[in-house]
Amino acid sequence: MSIDATTPESPAVNSSDAEAWLQTPLGRYLLAREQAYIDNTVADIFGYNALQIGLPGLDLLRANRMPLRATVDRAATANLRAEFTELPVVSASVDLVLLPHVLEFSESPHQILREVDRVLVPGGHVVVTCFNPMSLWGAWRTLTEDEAYPWNGRFIHLMRLKDWLALLGFEVTGGAMGCYVPPCASEKWLNRFTFMESAGDRWWPFSGAVSFLHAVKRVHGMRVITPRWAQTARSKRLVTVPHKQEDLLAARRPRRVK
Repeated sequence: MSIDATTPESPAVNSSDAEAWLQTPLGRYLLAREQAYIDNTVADIFGYNALQIGLPGLDLLRANRMPLRATVDRAATANLRAEFTELPVVSASVDLVLLPHVLEFSESPHQILREVDRVLVPGGHVVVTCFNPMSLWGAWRTLTEDEAYPWNGRFIHLMRLKDWLALLGFEVTGGAMGCYVPPCASEKWLNRFTFMESAGDRWWPFSGAVSFLHAVKRVHGMRVITPRWAQTARSKRLVTVPHKQEDLLAARRPRRVK
C-alpha cells in the first residue's frame, strides 16, 4: 500500500540514481558495510513505528522488529510518497527514523532534521549515514568533475552533523566510520584494498568514507509518571516506627543478675 502526499510544486527527489549506483561494485561494497552497522544498531530498538526516509527499494530496517516499518520517498515504490521536509506524520508518533544518505543530497538538511525531531517520540531514535568529506572519497569528489551519484552530493563533516543534532536536543549514543578503501570502480581492486578497513579503524579512524551516527531524542524537564499500582505499593510499604529516647536507653542499659 502506498500513500501519496507529495505536492506538485516541490522538486522531485530521484532515488533511482542512488539505488542504481548501489548495484555497482563500489556501491555494493558500501552497502554491505552500511547494512551490517544498521542491522546491529536497530535490532534492539523497540517500539511500534519505524520510518526509513529515502532508498525505498531497499529494506534497510530488516533487522528491526517493530510492527510498522514504512519507507518514505517521492518514488512510487515507497509506502508513503511525501517530501522529506514535510512529513505527513503525526507529531511524537514514531519510535525510530533511519536517514540513509538523505541530508547530503537535500537542499534543506536542517528542515529534514527538524521534521525528524517533530515526529519522534521522547526517547525516540534516529540513525544517520552520511558521506565524509575528510576521506579518500571526499578527496576524489573534490578532484573529479563527475556529476553522478554520489559525487554530486555535499558531503557532511561528522562534527557538523553532531552539532546539528545537539541543537535539536539529540544525544549521540553511538557511531562509527567505515569504507576506508579508495573509490575503485573494479571489484578486483576493492578486494586488494580490504586490509585498509581494519587499519583505518586503528590508525585513521576519522577518514572513513561514510560516517554512522545513532542519536536519541531527549526532552528535558519531563516527569516520569508511574502507574497507579506502583504508587499504592509504595504507600503500603512497611516503615520503621520510631521509639522514645527513654525506651531506647532502657533497652541498652544492662540488667542486673540476681
